[in-house]
Amino acid sequence: MNRFHWHLTEDQGWRIEIKKYPRLTEVGAFRNGTIVGHYPGETNDETPYKGFYTQEEIKDIVDYAVKRHITIIPEIELPGHSSAAIAAYPELSCFPYEPTVIPENMMSKKSLKEMKGDRKKFVQETWGVCNDVFVPSEATFTFLENVLSEVVTLFPSNYIHIGGDECPKKNWKRSRFCQNLIKKKGLKDEHELQSYFIQRIEKYLNSKGKKIIGWDEILEGGIAPSATVMSWRGEQGGIVAAKQKHDVVMTPNNFCYFDHYQAKPTEEEPLAIGGYTPVEEVYSYYPIPGELKEDEQKYILGAQGNVWTEYMANTSKVEYMILPRMTALSEVLWTSKESKNWEEFKLRLQNMRRIYDKDGYNYAKHLFTK
Repeated sequence: MNRFHWHLTEDQGWRIEIKKYPRLTEVGAFRNGTIVGHYPGETNDETPYKGFYTQEEIKDIVDYAVKRHITIIPEIELPGHSSAAIAAYPELSCFPYEPTVIPENMMSKKSLKEMKGDRKKFVQETWGVCNDVFVPSEATFTFLENVLSEVVTLFPSNYIHIGGDECPKKNWKRSRFCQNLIKKKGLKDEHELQSYFIQRIEKYLNSKGKKIIGWDEILEGGIAPSATVMSWRGEQGGIVAAKQKHDVVMTPNNFCYFDHYQAKPTEEEPLAIGGYTPVEEVYSYYPIPGELKEDEQKYILGAQGNVWTEYMANTSKVEYMILPRMTALSEVLWTSKESKNWEEFKLRLQNMRRIYDKDGYNYAKHLFTK
């Protein structure tokens, strides 16, 4: 819980300054609108959304965290969730001249108008998974190595998170370059091509004295030699990784995703991405799966609470979504399984409420008696 996993790049925006590639923030940090309502959206708000952290701002944040004994682990997504980078540098795509796909006609009018001209690649304005992913070319690896060389100088963490999740293989399957590369490298399929991609990046980051963390999809096609796995699609990925003697951070979405609704019926709650994860569900979690042998359990480093902010427009909403669920997860991680007691926790939570009130936090009150 004293690690801050900072997700800095996505399809919907590139949020970190990279001096060698200024278009990443000149183009990639801006989108012309955002969908209204749940994915795939009811309409587009037609409102520009922009912003990124300068390297000087990042240094200040890292310094602030270090003074409080918090380690920041940055995430630079690859090879999927890369639409914002591709919007800035279309040559990173398998098909640079193909236009950005517009899910359910939810792109802004401005982007649609610009697409009729010479520009074809845009920062995504909808949520979800996009087929336009990095092409595994030498030019792409050079680009990513240059980006990561700036990232590693900003963050003292031993780890760099490289994503690796939700990378559709559709474009790789129809790309002549990718199919030739699969044959050239003696790979079995596109899953092994992703493994090749991840291992190339791991080797580079290892040369910089860093280790990689990736979402559990990095197990597909063969895991990189020293990678740590972040298991989000349930626990199975973490179990498989631990049995292969890889470190694991457990973060199964049914227990650890704090962007889910906290109460039923959902109509009484502020708009969220979906799901239902009340405080009691979070508290019931135990991050070491029972099917792991004693010598395998040591690979479970802990667990993580995730806060995805598609539907959190301000700090007050973030506070509401994480409290008191983060308090519950803290006790899950810092208390032995035998010492956990839900009824006692609810009583002690009344004392935590006084701290929330004193510090002015906007917390969810479903568990508290009036």
